[in-house]
Amino acid sequence: MKTPINSQIVDSKLAICEIDRMEDATIRDVVRVVNMIEEESGDKFIRMEMGVPGLAASKYGIEAEKAALDRGVAAAYPMLEGVKVLKEEGSKFIKNFMNIDLDAEGVIPTVGSMQGAYAAFMAVCSATKGKDTILFVDPGFPVQKTQMDVLGMKYETFDIYDYRGDKLHDKLEKIMSKGNIAGIVYSNPNNPAWICMNDLELKTIGEMANKYDAIVLEDLAYFAMDFRTDLSQPGVGPYQPTVARYTDNYALMISSSKAFSYAGQRIGLLCISDKLYKRRYSGLKKRFGTDGFGFTVVFRIIYTLSSGVSHSAQYGLHGMLKAANEGKFNFVENVREYGERAKIMKKMFIDNGFDLVYDTDVDLPLADGFYFTISYPGLTGPELNKKLLYYGISAICLNETGSLREGLRACVSQISRSQFGDLEYRLKAFHKHQQGLV
Repeated sequence: MKTPINSQIVDSKLAICEIDRMEDATIRDVVRVVNMIEEESGDKFIRMEMGVPGLAASKYGIEAEKAALDRGVAAAYPMLEGVKVLKEEGSKFIKNFMNIDLDAEGVIPTVGSMQGAYAAFMAVCSATKGKDTILFVDPGFPVQKTQMDVLGMKYETFDIYDYRGDKLHDKLEKIMSKGNIAGIVYSNPNNPAWICMNDLELKTIGEMANKYDAIVLEDLAYFAMDFRTDLSQPGVGPYQPTVARYTDNYALMISSSKAFSYAGQRIGLLCISDKLYKRRYSGLKKRFGTDGFGFTVVFRIIYTLSSGVSHSAQYGLHGMLKAANEGKFNFVENVREYGERAKIMKKMFIDNGFDLVYDTDVDLPLADGFYFTISYPGLTGPELNKKLLYYGISAICLNETGSLREGLRACVSQISRSQFGDLEYRLKAFHKHQQGLV
């Protein structure tokens, strides 16, 4: 049976990359093998495996960063806690788009949200004796668990899809009542399922964090990208949903990579609540020599990880936040293209025999956004992932994200509209072959 991509090339590259089981292949493993297949075959893949922004970077960031470089900031080390104007603009941004009051002191630039999470994990798991475990509300961003593995720290997980709405309380109660949960982490909107937690669920998480004195790490990598609701107007509701309305035990991770298409500069914000920033923990004193939560994160952990964040990139992010705060830059409108691509691509998959793995937000149809999840009847996720390689389509298995369901995560960002014809052709060929019609 002839497939769009030479099967011998696919098999040989999988062997070279030592990928025997697709369920064990990380995102970067899939990237590597597809790069090799493309190079030898000369065929371009429909690449859905990696969440790389596919839109141009914001001009407000580029211009502000250029101006900063012209002023000579490249010659000077940035302060560990971040550039003052960025911290202040970040505080305004949180007020304007989340309606949350947060002092500029707690707005800390990090080398992407990845570093923000890494630093937070270290602090959270060291703060209180006996609380040494992070609870992942899955499915979620796979690399955060890799960070925990590298740190040698403990974590627990559960798939939220069976515990939406009212069911979430009892699930959290059962897990957290053991007393070992130091922190809770999730993304909202969610990577990979594009689940968007509602206020009831966020309130439940906040109340449980208060009850069991756990710190919530809210990953806002896809800030305001639930395109069903317009969250783009500064100072005007509705606002980005957040657990910060229901607890002071929180740290927010705001990325510039997706919402601002500024991934290459590796800058994000770790935003620690006023109360948590000043809170003192004996566990931090024992491990790091300082007991203030915020001080430890900045002057012990981030200091030793990277000695701060690229000076010019901080000014770039400041320029984007300032333009957004002033209503000059509608960053949500800029990335709405992802939702439009997802709507078209979902239909193509469904028309060719695929199903959506995660398809609702409690009682609402799931939003169209940066990711969606697919399965095919009769195939496990790993089987589907491998078969699609022969058709020039790449993704990652959902088990990588902590999901308990069979299927794949599909990212829309690298797919241009000019590739939609190829995608449809390859999906039709796959479906016919699976049905034995060819």
